[in-house]
Amino acid sequence: MNPIITTIVLLTCSNVFMTFAWYAHLKELNGKPWVLAAVLSWGVAFFEYMFQVPANRIGYTVMSLGQLKILQEVITLSVFVPFAILYMKEPFKLDYVWAGLCLIGAVYFMFRS
Repeated sequence: MNPIITTIVLLTCSNVFMTFAWYAHLKELNGKPWVLAAVLSWGVAFFEYMFQVPANRIGYTVMSLGQLKILQEVITLSVFVPFAILYMKEPFKLDYVWAGLCLIGAVYFMFRS
């Protein structure tokens, strides 16, 4: 499989786990002690690393470190916005669009030859 596609798929999986590790406790464990939320988040984050580490190793064979980081940020926003709206029931904000446009600019500058 193409290393760029593999990297994108693995980073997307990684981001799903990381987004839940970072934010789901705000909804699901809001009344529980923060230590419990931290321990459970670490458990979820373990799976994030199982996708993220191979993704970065594969991606680094065909992309620069800067390109890999910008790709990660684009995927992060692409995962976070649906999570915020669908899971956390946050209202859609036009700011998500503006942030996405800024990332498109970042992608342009990092991937141009």
